[in-house]
Amino acid sequence: MRRLLLVSGIGLLGLVLSPLMFYGWRCFLRPPRTDVEQVLFRGIAYRRHAVSTPRLAMIHIVTIDLKTPGIKPLVTPGRPKPSDGETIARKTSEFLNEFKVQLAINASYFHHFYEKSPWDYYPHSGDPSAPVGDAIANGHRYSPPEPNHPVLCFSAQNRVQILKNIQCPEGTVHGVAGNRLLVDRGQAIDETLDDDKPYPRVAAAIDREGTKLWLIAVDGKQPFYSEGLTIAELKKLVMNLGAYAALNLDGGGSTTLVIGTSQGSRVLNAPIHTKIPMRERPVGNHLGFYALE
Repeated sequence: MRRLLLVSGIGLLGLVLSPLMFYGWRCFLRPPRTDVEQVLFRGIAYRRHAVSTPRLAMIHIVTIDLKTPGIKPLVTPGRPKPSDGETIARKTSEFLNEFKVQLAINASYFHHFYEKSPWDYYPHSGDPSAPVGDAIANGHRYSPPEPNHPVLCFSAQNRVQILKNIQCPEGTVHGVAGNRLLVDRGQAIDETLDDDKPYPRVAAAIDREGTKLWLIAVDGKQPFYSEGLTIAELKKLVMNLGAYAALNLDGGGSTTLVIGTSQGSRVLNAPIHTKIPMRERPVGNHLGFYALE
């Protein structure tokens, strides 16, 4: 009887400890809270900054010189007609591997989405997904503009614009939409937000000439590691970079920044999906870049 009770107790303890051990292991996989600066590819530099005040935050900044030979953007293509307006949901690392880009980040907000448990969520990889706002890939507009969704647009000459008029201009080769402007013509957008809480963020910012692009990913929803930034703090961050224009892209659990290496894809930040650290969320579309080593 004692042996049976002991075995039962050990089994029960294992059931209790297994999820905690799994969560602890996932936390261990996160990038360390140390500052890093490095050149990733020709014309692409990366900086990781661990912030401690006013709260813990991990900030990842990629600087891309669009004048560098070999650099070329790519937005997730849409599905063929009659499913125009939709994409196939992919994790950001899946997008990077499938299209063989060297760097990728999640981009537009998308429909439909829910997250009920680690196994009950939508979309899974391969499910239909519908990006919100203007989306253009290889010169084809597959998602229409929507009100209050400013755009990030790349021309055939590898110049980039951020526009508040919700639609990329004629001749745009690749484009995605965000949900709000952060900076316009060198000035932070003045707005009052009633519920501006720290959150995982993704933003894009550009210089006046449209030859430099900053991609910013801020980890969040992870106490004692990174709680995120408010929109006001994100505006201050991009202004400090010297942004002429900037917009907010899809954040939250979608926030994922990935690079390709000789050993395969590598996630640079700490995404959190279904409350599991370092788990990537399949998303509606992505922004990737080809680059030379």
